[in-house]
Amino acid sequence: MAVTLADVARRSGTSTAVVSYVMNNGPRPVAPATRERVLAAAAELGYRPNRIARALRAGTTGVVGLVLADASNPYFAALARSVERALERRDTLMMTGNAGYLPGRQQHMVERFLAAQVDGLIVVSADGGADVAAQAVAAGVPSAYVHHRPVPGQAPLVSADNDVAVRAAVEHLRGHGHRRIAFLSGPHDAGPVAERRDAWQRAASSSGPEPLLLRCDYSREAAARLTAELIAGGTMPRALIAATDEQAIGVLAAASAAGLPIPGRLALMSCDGTPDSAYTAPALSVMEQPLDAMAEQAVALLLDRAPASASLPAAHLVARRSCGCDA
Repeated sequence: MAVTLADVARRSGTSTAVVSYVMNNGPRPVAPATRERVLAAAAELGYRPNRIARALRAGTTGVVGLVLADASNPYFAALARSVERALERRDTLMMTGNAGYLPGRQQHMVERFLAAQVDGLIVVSADGGADVAAQAVAAGVPSAYVHHRPVPGQAPLVSADNDVAVRAAVEHLRGHGHRRIAFLSGPHDAGPVAERRDAWQRAASSSGPEPLLLRCDYSREAAARLTAELIAGGTMPRALIAATDEQAIGVLAAASAAGLPIPGRLALMSCDGTPDSAYTAPALSVMEQPLDAMAEQAVALLLDRAPASASLPAAHLVARRSCGCDA
């Protein structure tokens, strides 16, 4: 049978009310010695607070829903870990749903989370999806988009400063002597990728020859296929910024298969900076996204009711071997 408050009270020689005050950090103070005695008894008996009962009393569930565009993508997985850590600091659980890049599934996950009465909702939106956070707004549930938001979107957006990041990448490659810097975008641009493409267009066009825009799906397979075609046709650029790490890893794989040296023949950078990027061969130079800062800002919006910040967290350059650095 489950250990109860009454069991802990008997073991510690206190009342169930005092045990409740200790376990819930209030509403009344408890003497330090008594608190230690209660905690020791709870640990000895293996007592675990009943979150459902606590939720009924407090009118909250202690759970926040996170909808990911695609849980298998390392960037979104890393973002989820950052959100989870930010919630743990507030003693809040995270419930995760995977949209798999399907707008209909994204809608379904949001409906399920709202039915579960989550205390807040964070959405990493899939391209082409509706403003699913509008349902949460209508239900009075705090919500926020992270990384990407549909247009129009009612909930606030927390994202990184892509303009600063991409301009820094262009300038870094110029420092290695490259004048024509290509950009690998997606099949159609939206949200952060559109911002990255626009920033590259402005920076790369400011001097030098007309920059080259390349496109493929956001996958390693698609980027590898495109790279193999460019190499076979003798049109592979000498410097390339990939919109995502997944694309950059595909470029690395195809270049290696074709014997194209990186960075000797191709200088490569990426805009995500996922943990995987440090362990490719060669290691990817990246504009590392401030995932922890983004997650903290989103959680503060939901649980602390902090005002939306006008200043965006900035990505920072991590120079490794793929761009020509020795780091």
